[in-house]
Amino acid sequence: MPELEIAMPRPQRWDVPFGEQMTDAEVDRLLSIEPFCSIDAAAFPPSLPLRDILRGDTRIVDFESGDLIVREGDYGNSAFLVLVGRLHVTVERLDPQLLGRAESPKRSWRQAIAQLWNNATQPEVRRYAGVAGDKETGVREETDGKRIFLQDLPRVLGQSGTVQLEPGEIFGELAALSRSPRTATVFAEGPATLLEIRWQGLRDLMRFTPSIRQHVEQLYRVNSLRVHLRETPLLKNLPDDSLDRVADATVFESYGSFDWYTDFGPDRARDPNAQIAAEPLIAAEGDSPEGLILIRSGFARVSRRHGHGHQTSAYLGKGQVFGIEELATMQGAGVATVWRKSLRAVGYVDVLKIPAEVVREFVLPYCKVEFSSRELPLGKPPQLLAGQPSTAVVSQPSIDPRTLDFLADHRFFNGTHTMLINLDRCTRCDDCVRACATTHDNNPRFVRDGPTHDGLMVANACMHCVDPVCMIGCPTGAIGRDADTGTVRINDVTCIGCSTCANSCPYDAIRMVEIREPSGAFYKDERTGQAIVKATKCDFCAGQLTGPACQNACPHDALARVDMSDAAALAKWLGR
Repeated sequence: MPELEIAMPRPQRWDVPFGEQMTDAEVDRLLSIEPFCSIDAAAFPPSLPLRDILRGDTRIVDFESGDLIVREGDYGNSAFLVLVGRLHVTVERLDPQLLGRAESPKRSWRQAIAQLWNNATQPEVRRYAGVAGDKETGVREETDGKRIFLQDLPRVLGQSGTVQLEPGEIFGELAALSRSPRTATVFAEGPATLLEIRWQGLRDLMRFTPSIRQHVEQLYRVNSLRVHLRETPLLKNLPDDSLDRVADATVFESYGSFDWYTDFGPDRARDPNAQIAAEPLIAAEGDSPEGLILIRSGFARVSRRHGHGHQTSAYLGKGQVFGIEELATMQGAGVATVWRKSLRAVGYVDVLKIPAEVVREFVLPYCKVEFSSRELPLGKPPQLLAGQPSTAVVSQPSIDPRTLDFLADHRFFNGTHTMLINLDRCTRCDDCVRACATTHDNNPRFVRDGPTHDGLMVANACMHCVDPVCMIGCPTGAIGRDADTGTVRINDVTCIGCSTCANSCPYDAIRMVEIREPSGAFYKDERTGQAIVKATKCDFCAGQLTGPACQNACPHDALARVDMSDAAALAKWLGR
């Protein structure tokens, strides 16, 4: 009879270190230089010793002249410390093709019509004849994967304004901690050696080393915080001196798992109450409000106690705020109050907290709140006078709470172009799939399948996410976000078929396909004889004059591409 239980060691954080080659000698070397030699190792708890963080969460990476280290627009999860060599940071946007990405030219009407009879007869055809690719960049094989580099470094240096980085300087920390796009491209001028620090290690170094935390926070306060606050509708009309006082008092906090997508998938079984209970609490219903909460990055669920569990009433994304009603009540009525709802992290959330006394003194005087005599309806924000819009809570009065739970549990509100299908209207005619194939040279970019709830299907089509984790780790930059349209696209020429993007996508929206030439023959690797594969996904019909073909082709108005952050548009479509 087989054993019912098997004893094994509990998996530990550093069972698979970030750098396989990190040795005691390398760690000793790091501890002898700044900033690590000035860190008090005794400040770290026994469970997270400084040496183990350096051994498990860092790696030393060598670069050659012209190697791209980070690319503008990439999403990464690590920061870098320059150990040896000199780097350049671009101060102006480089040509997208120089970074391995695709351009998105608009087709003319003539080209759009011509594609109807020029499409390939075989699926997944790629016409590479005469396509030489990008001659300004090259790809080199390294032990840690592919490395993309600039072919003509002197020309790039001569034509692009850059700032130099010298040994001892740190870069990439803000993007690593908030998973926001890299704001510039960094490349090596001559041989260079860098220490790469993954976000977990950087987080712990900041937690126990005040100087590093203050350095990172000061960079954000100087470079980004005031812009973020000013872009928040609730704060956009504050006088400059009031905004400065708010910025000086703002506290940074993070909740949830940064790598939420590693154990998340569309087919994962979920118990709704257990799902909500497992999400980290940012603010708990019934507790006293300590301040206003602004979502800096990620998503959070607003819920209220209902029976023996919680019921979702809204979800919040970047730039939205939580708690203005309670703080305005305390200000207007002069009485203590409590959180009326709870706020929980869905995945990973960065928040900014503005202390209550600062809100009362510097914010509320510029956004007076008018309450009705009864308690505010669930999820409905108060009316702010003096022309001040409020995003305190997204109002979604016409969306069924169970639908909200479904969308939140699957994290579909991450999408800016989510494909929704009304199954009561859909006749399964597949006109949407055929239109997609026709538009993309007989290569359909989505599957008409996906999670369903109460007559609603969210199809397995790229949602062009706010937090596109598929873009993390692409070695050639083939997958990237278009700077003008925001769509996430794959450059078929520079894609090397490594599957990194497909494995990272938590929505099963990227497929790896074996590609053919126009005659129907499969392309093979001349060295191994294996079929060559490419990543394929929805590109939101980039270049098409008419927009997304799938939506335009549906004869029953059953399909729509919806920005899930637009609660009003979502509620209107669901409530037709």
